Amino acid sequence: MSKITQEKEEVTIKFAGDSGDGMQLTGTLFTNDTALTGSDLATFPDFPAEIRAPQGTLAGVSGFQLHFGSKQIFTPGDEFDVLVAMNAAALKANLGRIKKQGTIIASTDGFDKKNLRLSKYEDGVNPLEDGSLDGFEVYKMPVTKLTRECLKDSGLGTKEQDRGKNMFVLGFLYWRYNRDLKSTVKYLESKFSKKPEILAANIKVLKAGYHYGDTTMTFTTTYKIKAAPMEKGIYRSVMGNQALVMGLVTASKKAGLPLFYGSYPITPASDILHGLAGYKNFGVKTFQAEDEIAAVCASVGASYGGNLAITGTSGPGVALKGEAIGLAMILELPLVIVNVQRGGPSTGLPTKTEQSDLLQAMYGRNGESPLPIIAPRSPSDCFEVAIEACRMTMQHMTPVMLLSDGYIANGAEPWKFPKAADIPKIEVNFVAPKDKDDTDAFLPYLRDERYVRGWAIPGTEGLAHRIGGLEKEANTGNVSYDPANHEYMTKIRQAKVDKIAESIPEQEISIGPDKGDVLVLGWGSTYGVIQAITHELLAEGHSVAHAHIRYLNPFPRNLETVLKSYKKVVIPEINNGQLSKLIRDKYLLEVIQYNKIQGVPISNAELKHFVKEVLEQMVVTA
Repeated sequence: MSKITQEKEEVTIKFAGDSGDGMQLTGTLFTNDTALTGSDLATFPDFPAEIRAPQGTLAGVSGFQLHFGSKQIFTPGDEFDVLVAMNAAALKANLGRIKKQGTIIASTDGFDKKNLRLSKYEDGVNPLEDGSLDGFEVYKMPVTKLTRECLKDSGLGTKEQDRGKNMFVLGFLYWRYNRDLKSTVKYLESKFSKKPEILAANIKVLKAGYHYGDTTMTFTTTYKIKAAPMEKGIYRSVMGNQALVMGLVTASKKAGLPLFYGSYPITPASDILHGLAGYKNFGVKTFQAEDEIAAVCASVGASYGGNLAITGTSGPGVALKGEAIGLAMILELPLVIVNVQRGGPSTGLPTKTEQSDLLQAMYGRNGESPLPIIAPRSPSDCFEVAIEACRMTMQHMTPVMLLSDGYIANGAEPWKFPKAADIPKIEVNFVAPKDKDDTDAFLPYLRDERYVRGWAIPGTEGLAHRIGGLEKEANTGNVSYDPANHEYMTKIRQAKVDKIAESIPEQEISIGPDKGDVLVLGWGSTYGVIQAITHELLAEGHSVAHAHIRYLNPFPRNLETVLKSYKKVVIPEINNGQLSKLIRDKYLLEVIQYNKIQGVPISNAELKHFVKEVLEQMVVTA
């Protein structure tokens, strides 16, 4: 039977199996190879909550979703064209999201009696044999058996051999989508350069999976996806945490200051600590503290000493850092607090995504403690937002909260390499030493026209002053319990944050008319889904636009005008309506909420259906 190649515009693949099956690595390698083909893409890794969930169970399913194509891709996709199911639990957990007539690649070794029992199938029921998958294209592959057969002469034990089964599946998919193995072989050579037997085994199994597809007559069709029409340049696949790390290091170099990162490991922010630790040759210092409080206090100290100071965590860690963040605020020192949000409250859903820390960022400190807040919209946007957060914190002498989330942090998309020369320098102005003949006392809280005080480095001649968390007297910084002074300082610190609105860009419309029926307003990781559904609704003739807020405190100075240019404003959020509350409070404007709090992103289908209902209701009431 001859083999044929079909062209597709887009494909969504879900890799799913036990957390030990290597699905995250398989998905990442396939993603990196996809980026090299020029396709646009978006990914969504999905981890179990437990570090090592019971094998074979639904709770232990680890997944990696990839949507790629020859057109602009905004989201990881709602439904899968292809599901790779390494066991029965992986199939059961994902079966409801496979497209009609979609493809299921099932590792039959994971559908034995034990795996079927662990995944809660009734006795005697096997979905690969009972006809329940009729209507799908099902490929049954004894992946474990084939991997062991491939490696029988390798000298590796059975357990080590079985670790290569993800490479077999990856090789098969490379054949199915007309890919080259070179990039993955290069990765394996780098990873296992000191373990030649492991390297040889992985490459052998990868090639075996490729040739299995090529030589087995069951598989008659391969697929080709052309490159997407993207701006010319050098691209790489980048995850949000990776882009954030590179942005922070870039900001350090552009400011000419050493970077200090104080942190305590916490999902999903830990990769920032790991990533920055690899940049010691760029003057980066990383400190893994004994707890969150020590981490942020060390960063405050580093800022006082003249460093670009960063601390990173997730929501529960921000709660612990609260008092020290307030200390940085009252000292008026630069500090970037990175919060990679996850499902809460408390420990909550540590491996799932959420946008539920916006109100914590606004109000989650004792006393009147205002901070600027900024949020990236996608993985690659983390690079620019990291630089902007560093610029804001140093030029306005205030801590800045950067709100990423698990979806952005672990998701990936193509990123065009910027040129260093195109990234503006960050101006940093330390207070100059006082002349020995100058008898006037140093005033550490003397302000410029933006209400910004100077950054005085300890040890600088003539700049000695009191430091601490007690309220400061205006100008002198001496401890003050005067009621009027406390009110003045409280209001001046707020005014300083409000004044930042004059130095940030005005709010723009991402897509759609400047005036119309419905504005879909978002922030953070809802960008992709809002873009996707707005494109579709505009193509259908609806008067709909999308605006996405990067600066959440202060809001862009023209935001009220933008909002009032539309008859209705819909705000989708992965929380219970936190931006909606802020918009109502600030502008006394009624908005329509769309909220999802399930630890997963909002899907295209559900949001589009909701916005269309709003549009239809407007017609009925007109």
